[in-house]
Amino acid sequence: MNAVQSLPWHPAPSSVSPHARGWLQNRGSLTQLIQQRCCGEFRVKPVFQSLATACGDELALMNLRRQERALIREVYLYCGDTPVVFAHSVVARKDLRGAWRGLNGLGNRSLGTVLFTNPVIKRTPLRFKRLNSVHPLFNRACRNLKAKPSGLWARRSLFSLHGQSILVTEVFLPSILELG
Repeated sequence: MNAVQSLPWHPAPSSVSPHARGWLQNRGSLTQLIQQRCCGEFRVKPVFQSLATACGDELALMNLRRQERALIREVYLYCGDTPVVFAHSVVARKDLRGAWRGLNGLGNRSLGTVLFTNPVIKRTPLRFKRLNSVHPLFNRACRNLKAKPSGLWARRSLFSLHGQSILVTEVFLPSILELG
């Protein structure tokens, strides 16, 4: 992990427009918010789901060793034909037999639907970071973009159920700001 990638995630986004701040700091279901703005044209497109190693800045947060494999799931949230969010989730392998055992069968359903419909699930405060090309999630998020921006805002938080956690990172693509 290089020095730029290891820069901390912050409790609030800085130097961001009020409109973008509204998207970033909304603590409700991002899926539900996008669905409301898309007038029925919302969809989830899975692009990766497998046991793999987490990003360097996720290891300590998830109590994972450097080469330890975890379930990594990555999807794009679409409004019509336009990707608006790249979502990346990490679950420790041992937790796939416990609280998060149903995640393998999500397919093109939104993880947010599961997380926000169970009142027992607890969420930590959001943390924010402006990602650039040195962060692996930036490059994966930009795969479906026509033009690669210089940076993308991301947020992440842990969701816990029965003492087991899932880390959810949402990378906001430039087109999110067109949703109003």
